Amino acid sequence: MKRELLLQLRNKRRLTQQQLAEELDISTVYVRKLEKGVVNPGRETMLKYERFFEKDMRKLFPDLFFSINDKKLIKNA
Repeated sequence: MKRELLLQLRNKRRLTQQQLAEELDISTVYVRKLEKGVVNPGRETMLKYERFFEKDMRKLFPDLFFSINDKKLIKNA
């Protein structure tokens, strides 16, 4: 699942993936994979994003936090 909000926030600040990686002290490849939803961040990385963009980690990484509708997914599995 592509994390659109991460892309939007980075682009709004006119930052490249490399520049953001330097700001957050993580690798450029990791930023790219996080934005594409290929990998999930650890708690420390989520906190870095949360502080940098001043947005709740639940909004930045909504796919990692279950919604009320999760019961439907379990029933369908």
